[in-house]
Amino acid sequence: MFDFFKGFGVTFSTMFKKVVTEEYPEDFPPAAPRYHGRHQLNRHPDGLEKCVGCELCAWACPADAIYVEGGDNTEEARYSPGERYGAIYQINYLRCIGCGLCIEACPTRSLTMTNFYELADDNRQDLIYTKEQLMAPLLPGMEQPPHPMRLGDDEQDYYVQGPSLAKASPQDPTGDQVR
Repeated sequence: MFDFFKGFGVTFSTMFKKVVTEEYPEDFPPAAPRYHGRHQLNRHPDGLEKCVGCELCAWACPADAIYVEGGDNTEEARYSPGERYGAIYQINYLRCIGCGLCIEACPTRSLTMTNFYELADDNRQDLIYTKEQLMAPLLPGMEQPPHPMRLGDDEQDYYVQGPSLAKASPQDPTGDQVR
């Protein structure tokens, strides 16, 4: 009998509290800063892709949600500083469990996760993101690949000294040093 009054006590205590309503589509609530949301393929400061098509992210994915096919760079068409680049890159968000193992497996820090979380769609085909959808946008000073390397002569300059070279000698998109 006493449990009956305890239950009504909970009901009456919440009856007169202010109701919290979230206006979700209009008022977009921010995600936590370290939330694992949509993936992003990053670029070097000159615009070349960081992905070298090694397929380690696909091997590390427990849900088999990532498909990578590497291609070879040539002097006429250079997409990344190394010998290879990710020619085809797809992530199937119907399978992705957001675990972040692909991020840990990436040796070049090419693949990261943003805190964007709106991934729902009513079309299954739209939830397979391609390389073009996953690539980071071009920032000022970046050039759309393919183009020659601008931060050094070889991939050692990009991966070891790349960030310091980019800050020390900014270049315009034509490759000339800015003075």
